[in-house]
Amino acid sequence: MHQNGEDSMKKLASVLICSIILFATFIGSVYASISVTSTIDDDIYVVYNLEGIDQPLYDEIKENPQLFNISTIPQIIKNNLEKQNLTQVRWGLGPQTNIYDDKARAIHVSFYLGGSDIISFTVNATTMRRTYQVKTEWRKFQLNLTSTFLVNFTQILAKPVAEWQKKDDTTFFYESPETGFLGTSFEFILPQAATQVQVQGDTITYEVPARFEDLIINSPFLIMIALIIVTIIVVIYRKVK
Repeated sequence: MHQNGEDSMKKLASVLICSIILFATFIGSVYASISVTSTIDDDIYVVYNLEGIDQPLYDEIKENPQLFNISTIPQIIKNNLEKQNLTQVRWGLGPQTNIYDDKARAIHVSFYLGGSDIISFTVNATTMRRTYQVKTEWRKFQLNLTSTFLVNFTQILAKPVAEWQKKDDTTFFYESPETGFLGTSFEFILPQAATQVQVQGDTITYEVPARFEDLIINSPFLIMIALIIVTIIVVIYRKVK
């Protein structure tokens, strides 16, 4: 009986040791959490946050700016779209110039995306409302953070936006746990004034009130004023001549 008790204790100890090793291995495989926020207006303001990065990985990323830097993500997006013959794309850097936070082992990259192959609108002269069409496939790409470590957003964010969670009437949210990460989240935030919000696949459409310039351009008085100006110019030209 005593021998059996010792054997049981040894087995239990072995199980605990294996569990500790597995747990440590799992913790060691966690590199970072990634969150992306895309705020939509005439352009899309995009912020990528990589936080709690494993120290060796963080150091390697920072030491290789030729592979990853402040413009890497938007340039990859632009290049990917051009391969699909979507050339009406532009981007610009956000206000933050220092992307590294050594204390938190975090990386923050912000930039603007625009161009008619990403976001476009039409104006309804009758209802005087703008209808926007936002294409979101640009979020799918592969990001090489180092020569040996990559993030496959094509796989992580494969689910169409139409199937994402709606946090409210103007926010689409998706969260995907990924091996090697604490988790990846992505959200699209529409203007607060957006109505008639619809999503088909990865394309979001919505309406907002027309702006002052839309009212002017679509006003019949503008044509009248233009005709008056042209008439005045013609009269003055004839008198001078």
